[in-house]
Amino acid sequence: MKTSIHRSSRGGRRSAAAVALSAVLALTATACGDDGSGSAGDKGADGSGKGKVVFWDNNGGVRTDIWKEIIADFEKANPDIEVEYVGIAATEYQSKVDTALQGGGLPDVGGVGAAMLAGFAAQNALEPLDDRLGKSSLNGKLNEDMVKSLKAAGGRDDTLYSIPTSANNGVLYYRTDLFEQAGLDEPTTWDNFYEAADKLTDKGKNEFGYTIRGGAGSIAQALDAMYGQSGITSFWDSGNEKTTVNDPKNVAALEKYVGLFKKVTPAADLNNDFTKMVAQWDSGTIGMLNHNLGSYQDHVKALGVDKFRGIPQPVGPGGKRVQVSNPVDGLGLFKSSKNKDAAWKFIDFATSKAENSKFNEAAGQVPSNNDAAKDAWVSKAEPTKLAAEALSDGSTTIVQLPYYLPDWNTISKTDNEPAFQKVMNGSMSAKDFLDTLADQLNEAQTEWNEQKG
Repeated sequence: MKTSIHRSSRGGRRSAAAVALSAVLALTATACGDDGSGSAGDKGADGSGKGKVVFWDNNGGVRTDIWKEIIADFEKANPDIEVEYVGIAATEYQSKVDTALQGGGLPDVGGVGAAMLAGFAAQNALEPLDDRLGKSSLNGKLNEDMVKSLKAAGGRDDTLYSIPTSANNGVLYYRTDLFEQAGLDEPTTWDNFYEAADKLTDKGKNEFGYTIRGGAGSIAQALDAMYGQSGITSFWDSGNEKTTVNDPKNVAALEKYVGLFKKVTPAADLNNDFTKMVAQWDSGTIGMLNHNLGSYQDHVKALGVDKFRGIPQPVGPGGKRVQVSNPVDGLGLFKSSKNKDAAWKFIDFATSKAENSKFNEAAGQVPSNNDAAKDAWVSKAEPTKLAAEALSDGSTTIVQLPYYLPDWNTISKTDNEPAFQKVMNGSMSAKDFLDTLADQLNEAQTEWNEQKG
């Protein structure tokens, strides 16, 4: 692994990624069952509206069962269309798509959330969907904020490249039984959070106060903890040119947060992605877990509803809650598809009231379909209900992450997740880490502003 995390330009990052990913191209083409003809820039065709559609799930394994149920519903309603499901783990999804963008093998439909949307759109890989949505019965039925979020993430003239399926939100899950036994207050403030993390730890008994995310997806969780504690409410300074990630208040917040590692957390957290972290929390004796609404049902199955709660992130200075934005998830239609009409039918069906409700109840997330969001299960799933309230009652300020930058996903994952592990291990300072991250973000933002200008 290289020790340096700096890249000189966005083009350099893309070239390196293309070379590194070319080795798995053959596997990608085989997995999707495609002939490998679809690649970025391929205009595709509308097709007959019948036949086969290949769908890549961007959270395979975790969402496989519910997607197969939705596909079965779709094929029953559309007997002349077959949907081939390909489940791809969230940690591998972008690399699979990037490989296909370079050499072919793209699916017809794929999961395209806000975090990776700009990179795909910048390579001309996605079909604009405004006209299709305008002619659909979905028009006016989708959550407008989610639609706006995906339009902004696309970064191109307010064009819609992905139909929203759901919104997520950062959640602090905590074991109510352990808190009650220890006589601890609910972790609604950062002071309560740190006190509980310390008091619930007994390494000799393999009991820990918290589990910290050090593997894939670590940067977003670290940013959430940083901004939540610092109280800084904007990702960019007033001139919209320099990021606030390395503000001294954020540096101090990250130092305190990373200081939890191995002191009140399992050592295995260094490499844990969300699936391992969630499984560890569900099966062990750990007081608190930061994740999102998506793992709620896993906790219910493992612990029941009486041993835990999922609440909005703790409040910080002045009693104000600050959280970073969680990317809206959605379904995109790849431009290279030779059967766009049939592919659109699948997207349209999957985001209809009944199917969108079914999907989000299984995922524990906020439905994009306004009618689905009124279903009874939403108010019964407490974390979803509390998250929705926190976002609408004025108690929470959302720091909008720059998903519109084509290299956002590369910067926040490939370039910096290994470096964050060095911070956790103590071989890199929080300040050096955030200064390097800031340099990369400022460079990407400057190029973005120049292109827009």
